[in-house]
Amino acid sequence: MTFILKIVILLMRFIYFFIKLLPTRNKVTMISRQSNKPTSDFLLLKKEIEKQTSFKVVMLTKKLEPSIFKKFLYVFHILRQMYHIATSKVVLLDSYCLPVSLLHHKKKLLVIQMWHAMGSLKKFGYSVVETDTASSAFKNKMTKDRKKSIVKVMRMHKGYDYILTSSDESAPHFAEAFGYPLEKMVVIPLPIVDLLTDVFYRKQMEDEIKNIYPEMRKRKNIVYVPTFRPEEKEDKIQELIDSVDYEHYNLIIKLHPLTKLNHYDERVIWDKQFTSQDMLLASDIIISDYSAIIYEASLLNKPLYFYIYDYNEYVKMRDFYTDFKKELPGFMSGEAKKIIDAITSEKYDLKKIKAFQEKYVNITDKKACERIVAFMLKALAFKRK
Repeated sequence: MTFILKIVILLMRFIYFFIKLLPTRNKVTMISRQSNKPTSDFLLLKKEIEKQTSFKVVMLTKKLEPSIFKKFLYVFHILRQMYHIATSKVVLLDSYCLPVSLLHHKKKLLVIQMWHAMGSLKKFGYSVVETDTASSAFKNKMTKDRKKSIVKVMRMHKGYDYILTSSDESAPHFAEAFGYPLEKMVVIPLPIVDLLTDVFYRKQMEDEIKNIYPEMRKRKNIVYVPTFRPEEKEDKIQELIDSVDYEHYNLIIKLHPLTKLNHYDERVIWDKQFTSQDMLLASDIIISDYSAIIYEASLLNKPLYFYIYDYNEYVKMRDFYTDFKKELPGFMSGEAKKIIDAITSEKYDLKKIKAFQEKYVNITDKKACERIVAFMLKALAFKRK
């Protein structure tokens, strides 16, 4: 397999050699494989870039789907990425990008990795290469030596000039995960922080959601936002559904966008119209688990609970950068009924949630986008000297 990969990489580099002969444009290219449409982070940042600069902004957002046919079509998307990378002054990423890591770029190209998950909870990247963690890059049954070999050939996370992180606490974890020295970490949170800390936006989005789901105005709203699992445990989701008192609460379930589960129960609001972050704004109570969305949730000053029915299994498979049970600011249990009982008895501590937020999201002044663009321009000027 590694032999075939090396041949493909050599072909990409041959093609890219000629693409690089094209002139560099006054352009910023933003690349993601997290979704097929621009995320809130990308849209907010694009707006700020166009406000502060004369750069043209190109957004290339496309998921790498599992089917053979869609993987074949993704090849043409990679060629498009290669063209825009070669003709840009700046590339901004929120995930691993094959052409960025595999190819040799113009020396003055600035590449900034802003990553899609705020904070450092679950281990990822180089922190899990030698573990049995599930990953889009590896098969679970692949040997550790095979994983390390593929990581080396694929140059995982190579090619970045700087990496953004939300706090000084998370910086060393990101440095380990990406395989870079600490001085390459820049403490600026994701652009979404600007929206989540904007009182006007929060009220506007809450009203918009409740206009679509008027029943959310009648009872308290519990929003369940779990992490991605390759195989969701339907029985545990059903256990949570069955534990809620629907005379007093609504349950809104926002499964991870990559989840293929088609579970349904008419008592529940299964929203697919709004983002998970936006749905948090209309919540009264938030239940999560190991999802990095807890960092966004901590900004909202709302009760947090953790439904961790597979904790022992998850720790063994993935592990965390922090002491999960000690650090996480809310009641946690593997039993849905205990979670709902804790919600009913209002077992939460907003002071602990606030302390958690301040530790893991250092900047909340509604200037994340402004700070990112200012840093980008400063780094670009330094790069082009």
